[in-house]
Amino acid sequence: MPKISKKAKELPSSPIRKLVAHADQAKSRGVEILHLNIGQPDIEAPAEAMDIIRHHDFKLLPYGSSQGSLSYRKKLCAYYEQHDIAVDPNDIMVTTGASEALSFTLNVICDAGDEIIIPEPFYANYNGFAASSSVEVIPVVSHFDNKFELPQVEDLKKKITNKTRAILICNPSNPTGYLYTEIEINALLDLAVEKDIFIIVDEVYREFIYTNSSHYSVLQNKKGSQHAVMIDSVSKRYSLCGARVGCMISKNKRFMSTALKFAHLRLSPPALALMASEAAITAPNSYLEAVKKEYTIRRKVTIEALEKIKDVKVSSPMGAFYCIAKLPVKSAEDFSRFLLTDFQDDGQTVMLAPAAGFYSSPELGKNQVRLAFVLESNKLIRAAKILEKALIAYNNS
Repeated sequence: MPKISKKAKELPSSPIRKLVAHADQAKSRGVEILHLNIGQPDIEAPAEAMDIIRHHDFKLLPYGSSQGSLSYRKKLCAYYEQHDIAVDPNDIMVTTGASEALSFTLNVICDAGDEIIIPEPFYANYNGFAASSSVEVIPVVSHFDNKFELPQVEDLKKKITNKTRAILICNPSNPTGYLYTEIEINALLDLAVEKDIFIIVDEVYREFIYTNSSHYSVLQNKKGSQHAVMIDSVSKRYSLCGARVGCMISKNKRFMSTALKFAHLRLSPPALALMASEAAITAPNSYLEAVKKEYTIRRKVTIEALEKIKDVKVSSPMGAFYCIAKLPVKSAEDFSRFLLTDFQDDGQTVMLAPAAGFYSSPELGKNQVRLAFVLESNKLIRAAKILEKALIAYNNS
C-alpha cells in the first residue's frame, strides 16, 4: 500500500465532530438532537449579507486579490476603529476563515519542531493546526476553580525555550468563556517583547462580553505591535460560519509580507463570501446589539439550568458563547456517546463536546464537557432537563 505520512496519521481528530457518526445514527432512528456541541449560531445573518447571495447578476466569479479586496479591508479598518484599534488596510490579510489565518501564522513563524505555548483548555483545532505545521504545543494549565484565568506569567516564562516561537490565546476564550484583562494582555506582550517571540490572539468572539469589563485587543498596545498578531473572523459575529472569511492582522511588515506568499498559494479568498462579509459589516449597529442581547439571555438561561442539576458544576463564562461544565461521571466522552447511542427522552437527546479534546495534557478534562449556548432559550432549558435525566440513567446503568 502507498505510504501515508506520519504527520497525517498523528493529526488529532476533532473532539467537536468525532461523535458525528453516532449522531447520524440517532437521527436515522428518528431521534431529534439538540446540538450543544458546536458553535453554530442559529441567529439570522444580517439581511445585507444574505441579499448579496440571493440577488446578484454575476456572469462569473473572478479571482480576487490574495490579500483580500481593498474595499473590504477598508471597511474592516472602520470597524476596528470603533473598538479603539487603529490599523491600516496593509496590516490586514483576508483569509479563508480564522482557521487559515492561524495556519498561515504558524507556518510563517515556525519551522518543524518549533514550539508554541497555549494555556489549556483551548480551542481543540489549535492542536490540529500545530500538528499539520509540525509544531509542538506546550500547554500551561488554567484551572476550572478560578474560572480558567491566565496562569501566572512566571509559569509561562518557565516554558519558554530556544524553540518557542509564540504564545497563543483566544480572547474571550473558546471553550471557557474567560475574558483576558488589559493587565493580562499587556503582561503577555511584555513577555513576548522580552523573549522576542510572538503573541497570537484569536479575537473572533470580541463582541460577546457579559461583564462590565470591555474587551482589550492585543493591537491596542503600540509598544508590542511588532510582536502581535490578531486573528479574526465574521463567522460567529454575523452568523456567517459557512462563508469562511477571516483575517490576520499585524503591524509587523516582515511577518505580513511573508504571509502573503502563503496567500498566493491559495490564490484568493472566496469571492462571493467576501462580498457577503463586506455587506455584513455595513449592517446597522442595532444588528450586533440585538445579537449580544440574545446571547446574554441564553447565557443566563444555560447557567441557571445547569446549576440546578445535582452534582454538576459550571464555570460561568465572561464572554464568547461557551461554558465548561464538570459532570458527575468518570468519562465525559463515554457519557456523551451514551447520550447518542443509548438515551432519548420523548424522542430527543443532546450532543455535547467532551472537554478532554480541548486539553493537550492527556490526563485533564476527563469529566468535563463544553456546551455552546447557541440555541433558543426554550431549547437550552429542554437540553438541561434531558442532560439531568441522562445523568441519572447513565449512573444507574
